Amino acid sequence: MIDAHFHIWRLDRADYGWLTPALGPIHRDVGLADWRAVSAPCGVQGGVLVQAAPTEAETAFLLQEAEQVPAVLGVVGWVDLLAGDAPARIETLARRPKLKGLRPMLQDIADPDWILQGGLRPALAAMARCGLVFDALVQPRHLPRILRLAERHPDLRIVIDHGAKPAIPGDAAGWAAWTEGLQALADETAAFCKLSGLWTEATTGAPVDVLERHARWLLQCFGPQRCLWGSDWPVLELAGRYDAWLAAARQWVAPPDQAAVFDATARLAYGL
Repeated sequence: MIDAHFHIWRLDRADYGWLTPALGPIHRDVGLADWRAVSAPCGVQGGVLVQAAPTEAETAFLLQEAEQVPAVLGVVGWVDLLAGDAPARIETLARRPKLKGLRPMLQDIADPDWILQGGLRPALAAMARCGLVFDALVQPRHLPRILRLAERHPDLRIVIDHGAKPAIPGDAAGWAAWTEGLQALADETAAFCKLSGLWTEATTGAPVDVLERHARWLLQCFGPQRCLWGSDWPVLELAGRYDAWLAAARQWVAPPDQAAVFDATARLAYGL
């Protein structure tokens, strides 16, 4: 099994603006050994380490850590995509074998149209040319923009993080906007979607079962060949345990599809 989305961080690096003491149990240093301590007993053999700070310094840190641990199969980093030399920076990073993708933190950018500005096209083209994945850290409001992005850059492989972070349980209008936006991406593009990050979008203290409707819909929408499981650990700990989330997800994936959702689709999406 592959965990297609997890994090590590070291607080003294001081570039995690969102990671404040108010987040309690996850406001601590977490390393690869900590991730293996919770993932290995669950049968997880490898994973994709994803950025948590919008700095190239953190990307360098993640790659350095990942290159020492065979279980880390890939890294999704960050680059200033608007920098004048962004294409050159991307090409340099892409020479690192474990660098598999890049992720602008779109959910934290006030303008939902930010990703569509013309100044980003050279960087996005460089990502596609280098075979790097665009990890889309988005909310439902971004989905029409990601569809336009995919239309502009058909060679850019896109992975939607955390099912686009729907409100759970949410209301009828929210459900409609979320499902329609993702259905369009599933139907009109080759985008992948992560079955991850849902529990922390639910009401505080909600049991894992509250996620079933959303998880099953994602699996139906994208199918097992384009849906990949991730833990979003340690952010996951704000809602529940690693083993509980994995066990629930395995219950909702039909047995014939488990080899894809929990392994093969991650390998395909990230070229692991």
